[in-house]
Amino acid sequence: MSVYVDDSSAFGRSLAAVRSGADSLAEAGKLYDQLTDDERLALLDGDTPFWEGMLSFVRDGYNVDPYVHGEIDRLGIPGTHFIDGPRGCVRGKATAFPVSMARGATWDEDLEERVGVAIGEEIREQGGNFFGGVCINLPRHPAWGRAQETYSDQPVILGRMGAALSRGVQHNAMACMKHFACNSMENARFSVDVNVDEATFHEVYLPHFKHVADSGVHAVMSSYNSINGEWGGENHYDLTQVLRDDWGFKGLAVSDFIWGLRDAAKSVRNGLDIEEPFTQQRGEHLKAALESGEVSWDDVKRSGLRILDNQLRYYAERWTEEPKGTVASKAHMALAREVESRAVVMLKNDPVEDVASAKPVLPIDPETGGHIAVFGRLADMANTGDHGSSDVHSPYVVTPLQGIREAFAKAEVEYVPGNDDGSDESATVQAARGSDIAIVVVGYTAADEGEFVDGSIADREDLLALYPDAKDDDQEAMRKEVLERMGGGASIVGTETAGGDRRDLHLHAEDVALIRRVAAANPRTVVIVVSAGAVLMEEWQAEVPALLLGWYSGSEGGHGLADVLSGKANPSGRLPYPIPASAADLPELDIDATEITYDRYYGQRLIQHNGSEALFPLGFGLSYTDWRISDVAVRSVDAETGVGQVETTVTNAGGRDGYHVVQVYGTVEEGDRAGERELLGFAVASVPAGDQRNVVVDLDLTAFGRWNPETRKVESPRGRVRFEASSYWGDPAASATEVTL
Repeated sequence: MSVYVDDSSAFGRSLAAVRSGADSLAEAGKLYDQLTDDERLALLDGDTPFWEGMLSFVRDGYNVDPYVHGEIDRLGIPGTHFIDGPRGCVRGKATAFPVSMARGATWDEDLEERVGVAIGEEIREQGGNFFGGVCINLPRHPAWGRAQETYSDQPVILGRMGAALSRGVQHNAMACMKHFACNSMENARFSVDVNVDEATFHEVYLPHFKHVADSGVHAVMSSYNSINGEWGGENHYDLTQVLRDDWGFKGLAVSDFIWGLRDAAKSVRNGLDIEEPFTQQRGEHLKAALESGEVSWDDVKRSGLRILDNQLRYYAERWTEEPKGTVASKAHMALAREVESRAVVMLKNDPVEDVASAKPVLPIDPETGGHIAVFGRLADMANTGDHGSSDVHSPYVVTPLQGIREAFAKAEVEYVPGNDDGSDESATVQAARGSDIAIVVVGYTAADEGEFVDGSIADREDLLALYPDAKDDDQEAMRKEVLERMGGGASIVGTETAGGDRRDLHLHAEDVALIRRVAAANPRTVVIVVSAGAVLMEEWQAEVPALLLGWYSGSEGGHGLADVLSGKANPSGRLPYPIPASAADLPELDIDATEITYDRYYGQRLIQHNGSEALFPLGFGLSYTDWRISDVAVRSVDAETGVGQVETTVTNAGGRDGYHVVQVYGTVEEGDRAGERELLGFAVASVPAGDQRNVVVDLDLTAFGRWNPETRKVESPRGRVRFEASSYWGDPAASATEVTL
């Protein structure tokens, strides 16, 4: 049921005025003046008492109901009703979309906006008005356990896809981008201090946040980690200097849950508006801090006005029609299937010598029948991602095996988990030899990676110090049960697994052994890798002719995957990051570090800096048709504003309709970064077989710019630059042109 607004209440009257053209901030001021001091403080944190909320975490689970902040019934102020993401609506039995990294592989902003509309509808129908799931952290290292929650390691993709999701969601719920900033280590997130110089911070780790902020997102969530010695939830440089002074951001700043700030008064002074999700440190300490002068009522009012202003603006702008019947609806499930079919990345599809001719393994004709053997423990597992705060509880999940069986109903489909010894007489080898084609599904699950909150937090004195004292016997009983459950290994953000960062980026040894057994027995072997971040595969990939990234693929993942295998969908997913040829081309990372320096060298930029070649470069992906990009021309460039456009021709020279991702890279030809190729923009073209389209690509010239501390902006480079309209980073068939900025 949608959050109700009483038109006759004080909030309702202010809302009517805003809808009629009144200034929302002025109306927020009128509402604020009617609040008591206790109500003003109540705006600044969650409405649920701390130990009651924590007990619900460990007994009932995460986000069973929306988390409510600052609801003031007396004046009809609805407050924020938080529901998490980004895989979908975390509350209830909702549609699980492919994880964000899979959606990043589509490079399709329009598609992502449609996903945002669907998620927003499900959130609003289930009592939410605030979506905490626009995750746009940059995964500096693919080991990051929550890489599945973000889109890419490229700021341009992160910003544009995050803005698209926000636009879609905000028809029905306020959207919140997260985690601000430099949050890309999971195991150490409550301890690590990220050191980053100002130029690198603004050039690499902030541009995507600025893009989404400029697009009109209603909120930002701070990070657990500290940045340059100050915790994210009370970091003056991030929350005030950057967000407010540099960017002019008018939205809310909210904390990450429970451990997101360490000093209640400092967090208010430095620009954090809401402590989430319960009445915790601010409820315990703010009144005394106001009396002592550590924080002022002006600080409180500044946050209070922002909280009320954003609620008024949201309710004035949201769609008027209440969503009904949208939760896990047929339409949303069909969209989830479409997204997966668009997200699958085909990395290899080599010709295999048949009796008649040499032809690629894929696609598989669903009309020919025959014998298909499917291998791997993940082939028949509902595997939509980790079990942390992003876990969506779908009413059903189509596994790869189920999707294959339904798509190839005329074939005999045999399933072998593949956990035998691999001898000549084993079920694995016999099934592989006896099949016309072998499909091996390998990769990761929530046991390998994901959000990390295990029982260790119950033993950390610095985190225990953030909890309020029990005020009576009932609270003491709650506190005791919570700490006992956490100490026993219970996660408060999910179930079953602790998650965390990956310590090895290769597949499990048993997965590699299975691939090799099957490939040795059947030359027509297809490997499907289930993962989010990059998987190192140099030791086995040459042994298989066909290789796909299948991702954590959501409710309809098996059907979407089968659509690609059968040729019903022409694969159009493209890598949102590079896959290195070896671990030598990854940045240094100690996942348990308490201090780390983030520089600009990671991903494709580090591979180039090292003089290496990626196994599969940024933007790479194959298709069932042939694509050509030609005749690139600069339509406009404006070095002062940092924007530009190029136009190019995309030709589908093959026999199948399809989508192609046009990627534009820029290279500065002079100076200390001469020769570094950077992604500046992209566009998706839908082109029928044998046809062509002119495609205009918007460019962000600041993506290869430099930070100017005087103007406090990232400015476009000057001098001679080269633009390449490409199918991937370093594409030798790119269409190029040069211009002087």
